[in-house]
Amino acid sequence: MEDLYKSSDVKRAMRANLPLVALESTVITHGLPRPQNLQLARDMERAVREEGATPATIAFLDGELHIGLNENELERLSNEKEPYKVGPRDFATVIVEEACGGTTVAGTMLACKHAGIKVFATGGIGGVHRESSFDISADLQALATMPMIVVCAGAKAILDLPATLEYLETMGVPVVGYKTDDFPAFYSRESGLEVSVKIESPEDIVEFARAHWGTGLQSAVLVTNPLPAGEAIAKSEMEPLIEKASKEAQEKGIHGKEVTPFLLQRINELTKGKSMRANLALLLNNARLAAHIAREWRTSERRKAA
Repeated sequence: MEDLYKSSDVKRAMRANLPLVALESTVITHGLPRPQNLQLARDMERAVREEGATPATIAFLDGELHIGLNENELERLSNEKEPYKVGPRDFATVIVEEACGGTTVAGTMLACKHAGIKVFATGGIGGVHRESSFDISADLQALATMPMIVVCAGAKAILDLPATLEYLETMGVPVVGYKTDDFPAFYSRESGLEVSVKIESPEDIVEFARAHWGTGLQSAVLVTNPLPAGEAIAKSEMEPLIEKASKEAQEKGIHGKEVTPFLLQRINELTKGKSMRANLALLLNNARLAAHIAREWRTSERRKAA
């Protein structure tokens, strides 16, 4: 993991100590159909740049871990026929097979750990599945062990949200509500569950993260950012559809890493595309907030060095 391929933009940002935001790539390889996946990748990078930070989309190409992709590499990744969905356990497989793949939340966090990137934007984290309490995303273990700031719209609404929050509490992961006391439920701004702390500004998030790690804890700080009200779907509207899709998954015997893609696709069908639009909106919203946090992180580092 010492030889990382860094894009020219990322190298420049690291040399100049400029704000960096990591972006995961399974949304490109597994989350959206072509050509929407490439457009989203471009839009997320543009959103980060517009807010004064450098994006670093992370992925594997030919067995090499890339920290930041250029336009040709983004296009290639979006068109890969059978890319891997790369969590931490899959790194060795992809390296040995010289394969291509999109990194999950956990996979991206592992890459960030090696690259020294402290701020990461994603859509929704994985968690404990409704279909089986033994089906727990590797994202939660990564959040428990890797000290970085992760910006999301809560956990994916298809999950067991109370169990997911219990796991995070047990593992010492603070769940920050950005301007909210209510844990966001991905498509919905509300879940009826409380965050562990409400914070009103990117500056205060950075201060909180430094205080958290100053206690000796090595877990991530999970920043939950509700999607804009105009794009959100009420929990009361989503819940029956999620239950329907979950029941169908069980009836079809779908399990493991195939569950989440099936449920997201089925819910998109049931909502007639409304859930997809919400998903796109929250991804861009999170990218923008992460860029603000990354800027404040760099500012705080400069203050410490002065």
